[in-house]
Amino acid sequence: MASRARGPEAVPVEVARAERRSISASYNGTAPLEARAQAQVVAKTSGIALKVLADVGQHVTAGQTLVVIDRDRALLQVAQAEAQVRKLEANYNRATQLAAQKMVSANDVDQLRFDLDNARATLRMARLELSYGNVTAPISGVVASRDIKPGNFVQINTPILTIVDTSRLEATLNAPEREIEKLKPGQAVELTVDPLPGRTFKGRVDRVAPVVDAGSGTFRVICAFTADGGLQPGMFGRIRINYDQRADALVIPRTALLEDGGDPAVFVVRNGKAERATLKLGYDDGPWVEVRAGLKQGEPVVVAGKAALRDGSAVKVLDTGAGAAPAQAAR
Repeated sequence: MASRARGPEAVPVEVARAERRSISASYNGTAPLEARAQAQVVAKTSGIALKVLADVGQHVTAGQTLVVIDRDRALLQVAQAEAQVRKLEANYNRATQLAAQKMVSANDVDQLRFDLDNARATLRMARLELSYGNVTAPISGVVASRDIKPGNFVQINTPILTIVDTSRLEATLNAPEREIEKLKPGQAVELTVDPLPGRTFKGRVDRVAPVVDAGSGTFRVICAFTADGGLQPGMFGRIRINYDQRADALVIPRTALLEDGGDPAVFVVRNGKAERATLKLGYDDGPWVEVRAGLKQGEPVVVAGKAALRDGSAVKVLDTGAGAAPAQAAR
């Protein structure tokens, strides 16, 4: 008795079903974290540093005295200016009394008033110069560097400390111009950094440049983060900006997509055979992709075993528990 001809052997495959779930649209990029503000502390006068009241790593507040410079000469100038003001005030008061008795001319009184005003301005200048002996912090933050020690001579307008405001950090992305209508201030941002694995930090889009750079075809997107949980300036961040969300999208695992260089497509299992289905895709969200056309809810798509398939190949669906939940198929 002749043996019956055997057909092609079925290819074992794993599948996941297209189903509906929430999916987000996002833009992903990388950028280093930078302090939102940084300031060089400079002295507005010259002199010997008597005290240095801040060191590297210390937190300071705006207006806090950081360095005290010798002000003996300035004190003498203030004393001289005060004496001159007292003298001219007395002269002016006497002149006004004599002018009432017609014993001093109006021109003399005007000249004395002018001299008094000038002396008062000189006094204010002397007091201002005296105040420069206390070098204060222009911003609140952490002292990042210090280039002065007690006893050093301080040159006017020479940086002596650097303060970095680490309370807020920023990352600047150079996004392609096609994204300019999608990325807006206020959108939610997620950040991960290699030194702090397994943690995701929340932020927002703070500013978006309104113009595209003609040379690179990109525009700047500045994301802001609160410096908590160990984030530090200089860390290199992976950034995700969520700019839209669909609550009821038809999705499949990314692993189902064919990688043959053609239009987006998958193998769908129908009547025991693999059928190639060309798709129109929507949003891309990590392990998921949205299907806008080409599939129906519940249809099984091949996620493992695709390489051995051709359009029309007989398949054997392995019972892995993945057929009911795409989340398991995308492992």
